[in-house]
Amino acid sequence: MRTLNHQVDLCVVGGGLAGLCAAVSAARHGIKVAIMQDRPVFGGNSSSEIRMWVCGARGKDNRETGIIEEMILDNHYRNTSLSFSIWDSVLYEKALLEENLQVIMNCSCLDAEMDGNKIVSVKGWQTTTQTFHIVKATYFADCSGDSILAPLSGAEHTYGREAKRDYNETIPPDERDLKTMGMSCLMQFRETDHKCEFIPPKWAYQYTDDSCFKCKRHDKEENYWWIEVGGLQNCIDDTEELKDELLKIAFGVIDHIKNHGDHGMDNWELDWVGFLPGKRESRRYIGKHVVTQNDVEAEGKFYDIVGYGGWTMDDHFPEGFYYQKGETTIFHPAPSPWGIPFRALCSKNIENLMFAGRNISVTHAALSSSRVMATCAVLGQALGTAAALMVNSGTDINSIDIKELQRQLMFDDCYLPFMEREVSPLTLKAKTNAEIVRNGKDRGEENLWKGSAGDSLVYEFDSPELVEKIRIIFDSDLNRKYHNMPCRFDLVEKNYRMPKTMVKEYAVKITDENGNVSEIHVKDNCQRLVFHEIGKKVKKIELVPFANFGGTDEMRVFSFELV
Repeated sequence: MRTLNHQVDLCVVGGGLAGLCAAVSAARHGIKVAIMQDRPVFGGNSSSEIRMWVCGARGKDNRETGIIEEMILDNHYRNTSLSFSIWDSVLYEKALLEENLQVIMNCSCLDAEMDGNKIVSVKGWQTTTQTFHIVKATYFADCSGDSILAPLSGAEHTYGREAKRDYNETIPPDERDLKTMGMSCLMQFRETDHKCEFIPPKWAYQYTDDSCFKCKRHDKEENYWWIEVGGLQNCIDDTEELKDELLKIAFGVIDHIKNHGDHGMDNWELDWVGFLPGKRESRRYIGKHVVTQNDVEAEGKFYDIVGYGGWTMDDHFPEGFYYQKGETTIFHPAPSPWGIPFRALCSKNIENLMFAGRNISVTHAALSSSRVMATCAVLGQALGTAAALMVNSGTDINSIDIKELQRQLMFDDCYLPFMEREVSPLTLKAKTNAEIVRNGKDRGEENLWKGSAGDSLVYEFDSPELVEKIRIIFDSDLNRKYHNMPCRFDLVEKNYRMPKTMVKEYAVKITDENGNVSEIHVKDNCQRLVFHEIGKKVKKIELVPFANFGGTDEMRVFSFELV
């Protein structure tokens, strides 16, 4: 069979949100990257194949930013029909347009070549072309969810639930076991203006009354996450068997809500059922630090924070759908945000292996908070940025400059709790009429500049200064109450649109050292984080917002910085 060889700095295995953000961030920082994804689309549990909405940290101003916010805003701007195919295309575009990124789709990683405690290369089989792909790299990132590189490389890993005594936690069982949270096949309904019939397949389970749905909401407001099995079996080995069981349950649930009792669903039709289960838990790596329940509850105030969580410790019972004693999950309280250290993304025993996503170095209890996709995405961006920093500076995982990594992440609009972003000396040197946009704080109502359309934010120098580029943070309403995509399709849907606070038209006016004025005019901005290349000596720079997506006169800007 044909074999293609690739040589890169970073090889990312897995193209969910963690893997995609890792690959894109590394490529943007100038290193050569390959991403090996075993599906035809990116996005993992958020993709059109599974359709789980992107959740993250709870609480005011805690929404994740960086590349994940960039992708969601692109989707809100482009995806006016709320099509999951367009969401897929937004994610695909992020990889496609990065010149330093080699995309290898429909390719399943099946082998790794080792040299002692280092991975030399990985090998994948591409089903669409019947081709083997061998990728050699300096660093490898396992963002596959199921941690495929763990058994292939000999990396230390674990599976199941620890005992209480293992890490002095209170959530786990008394004795260690191999039970996990299960997997789900989701489904979506679409509202119509007429009554819709549903005829179930003969192989679907039959639920003629509500006795099987104790504490399980089943109406149009639900996304049916509780159609969950697998926690009592192996969430890797038994996936196909479990998928069959999930589909029998799912179509049985649809039959029940359409044909057995009044569930307010007469005018709703089945629009889609997922045939690819979304997983919550399987193998987890053992890293240089294992994050525990106690770390979460202490807010994760690590010296090497590179991301954060903020979901509750949402611990699903292994029985899943078949748990009949009450609610199928326990929402153990967790602070929001809580910090996640770089050491939890680095293998304990494989020198050049990192990971991001639900497979990071956490206990089962901590995983129940860290596993949601927005958290996975920010960890992916941190991993990719770290890989680029190590390659570009000639350092390694053990000698990486954590402060520089944190600085770069915050500059790229990744929020790191308990840390302050340094503003450039050039910005602080200028005279300004808007002190608040250079305070280094890019979220929170108290840190916003608010003006009217046509008002200017001005930086001026006593003598001309070289400005390479400018960095702007607009207000994308981090407290909006909707996700990347809906879990159902209402007849009239007003959410999942561009935030009304977002500035869509603005100008940057530049007065150079000779007094000449030039202008950058943008009429179709849809992003919170914006850079503009300047590359010359200037006496004055002005930012002038003209319009936002809400059609109001109030313009809102968090940051305006000169670099």
